[in-house]
Amino acid sequence: MSTLIQVLAIITGMVLVSVGLLEAFAYKNPRLYPIFLIKPEDTGAVRLWTVNVGFYNIVWGLFGIAGVVIANSGDLATDRTIVAMMCIAHAILGAVLVISEPRLWLSGIGQALLPAIILWLMFAA
Repeated sequence: MSTLIQVLAIITGMVLVSVGLLEAFAYKNPRLYPIFLIKPEDTGAVRLWTVNVGFYNIVWGLFGIAGVVIANSGDLATDRTIVAMMCIAHAILGAVLVISEPRLWLSGIGQALLPAIILWLMFAA
C-alpha cells in the first residue's frame, strides 16, 4: 500500500472514530441536533440507534487504522483486505445515507468520498 493510501486510510479511520464518539456520547448536545436531524424531545427515542451507530463507526474506523498498522508489519494481503473492506462498506453506506435521507447528502458524501478515493487508488494502480 502506498504512503498516500495509508495516510488517507488513517484519516478516514480517525474521522469515523471521531464521528462515532459524537454519535455515541454527544448526541444530546444541542449543537449537534442539526447534524443528526433530531429535536431535543427526540433524544430518548434515538438513543438506541445513535449509540449503536456510534460504536459501529468507531469499530470500522479502528479496522482501517489496524489495516495500516498491519501493512507496516509486512502482511500486504491482509492490510489491503482490511482497508478495502472499510472503504467498500463506507462508500456503500454513504450512498445509502443519501438515498434514504437526501437532506443528509453532505454527510453521505463525507462518508463515501474519501473511501471511494482510497479504493480507486488501491485498484487503479
